[in-house]
Amino acid sequence: MNDNVRYEVDLNHLPPLTEEQRAELKALSEQPDSAIDYSDSPPLDEAFWKLAVRNPFYKPVKTSTTVRIDADVLAWLKSQGKGYQTRLNTILREAMLRSLQHKS
Repeated sequence: MNDNVRYEVDLNHLPPLTEEQRAELKALSEQPDSAIDYSDSPPLDEAFWKLAVRNPFYKPVKTSTTVRIDADVLAWLKSQGKGYQTRLNTILREAMLRSLQHKS
C-alpha cells in the first residue's frame, strides 16, 4: 500500500499567509543576525569544501537546437572519437563559467 501524500502547489497562486505566519516572519525579520542559533550547522570551512562534490543527481536539461559551426571545428571534434556533442557542450560550458567568473 502506498501511504505517500502528495500536494500540488501553484507557485503563481500561493495561498495567503495567516496572521500567525505573518507575525512569526515579522518577529524573525526583526531579530539581529547574532540571535540566530547555528549550533546544529557546522561552519563551511576549507576542510568542508575540500570534500565537497557536485550534486550527483544534478542533470541539466538538454535542449535540441541547430547550430552552424565551421567544418574544420566539427571535423576536429569528431576526430577525437565518439561523443563530439558532449565535448562541444563541455567546451561551451567552460567558456560560459569563465565568462560568469569574470563578471563577478
